[in-house]
Amino acid sequence: MATVTAQQKTKSRKPTKAVTSSTFVYNATDKKGKTVKGEVTGTSPALIRAHLQKQGLNVKSVKKKPKPLFGSGGKKIKPADIAVFSRQMATMMKAGVPLVQSFDIVADGVENPSVRELVYKIREEVASGTGFAATLRKYPRHFDDLFCNLVDAGEQSGALETMLDRIATYKEKTEALKAKIKKALTYPIAVIVVAIIVTAILLIKVVPQFAETFSSFGADLPAFTLFVLHLSELTQKYWLYFLVGSVALGFAFKELRIRSTKFAYFIDRVSLKIPVIGDILYLSIMARFARTLSTTFAAGVPLIDALTSVAGATGNRIYTDAVIDVREEVSTGIQLNAAIRNRGIFPSLLIQMASIGEESGALDEMLDKVATYYEEAVDNKVDSLSSLLEPMIMSILGVLIGGLMIAMYLPIFQIGQVM
Repeated sequence: MATVTAQQKTKSRKPTKAVTSSTFVYNATDKKGKTVKGEVTGTSPALIRAHLQKQGLNVKSVKKKPKPLFGSGGKKIKPADIAVFSRQMATMMKAGVPLVQSFDIVADGVENPSVRELVYKIREEVASGTGFAATLRKYPRHFDDLFCNLVDAGEQSGALETMLDRIATYKEKTEALKAKIKKALTYPIAVIVVAIIVTAILLIKVVPQFAETFSSFGADLPAFTLFVLHLSELTQKYWLYFLVGSVALGFAFKELRIRSTKFAYFIDRVSLKIPVIGDILYLSIMARFARTLSTTFAAGVPLIDALTSVAGATGNRIYTDAVIDVREEVSTGIQLNAAIRNRGIFPSLLIQMASIGEESGALDEMLDKVATYYEEAVDNKVDSLSSLLEPMIMSILGVLIGGLMIAMYLPIFQIGQVM
């Protein structure tokens, strides 16, 4: 009997080429003769054509979608898109639709091309036999460890539809909380930016016109007017430097916060001490802590592993370290409420509800109630902040623009009094 050596096997084995999928555009007609156009993801035009013919379409052409000249051609995938994807998948699964078919239905209803392409890629890998959670882990930019761990737990327990529903609820609550915080910060920042732009325009374009008029007065100008004129001269000379410096400062701040741990700690610590804003950030951290821990623990994730996910979801390095310390103490056998109390930075309500939950065996329910309470507290704080900031912002605008106008008209008023 002839034998084949390992070397001969190696030589005879052909390298396998990875099968990649692409987006194709097709032109077809249905049974009624109506023209049908669309996009579909596949590995080859022949397979796409066969797939469409099985659907009763008379395929005229299948071409690979050309790449756009600039960028990816699709909108950026936002966390809100992932939240919608989670809810749609949960709805499909609860309705009894098979997983692979659920991807097709969800993809057909997505308007963002980038999200549609992502869903098709996930669908292909799942259809080829790869687990849902394992597939999601290949896209860490869109699906974090918490999302993947919960899907994995759902697959292992055979309750994927229930787990997807919990994930969808968690994502919706989280995005709603982020929207509330953005609402609290966007309005004042936008008004301040507009005020700065209007002030700069007045200093560059309007004040110089007054300066030419004042030069013919032949009298001493008020100190306030002189100050504004000097400020106008500086702005005219160095406005470009101010603009570039502001952009560079913003970029440096962002990079420094990413690269420097000490600076990030400093910013996170200071942000919690800002009046009103700090309270909103603190309440949102507590809401995320309770919501994430409640969701993961209810999904059957061990408490220590759940705390690992919670640490990355707090959004503040001070509390990230605190949760890691809590996890270390819990792993040694200390109860959760005692470990939280030892940190000294968590509210008594959270500690007491955690204690009640541990004693009654309903920790996830107690934490869910805590999360709801703090989410409502954030909502109330945001409403209070909006009502508080409106008069303050109007006062700032009045001082800036009104002050410039007064400075320009003071010399005219003085001449009128002399005459």
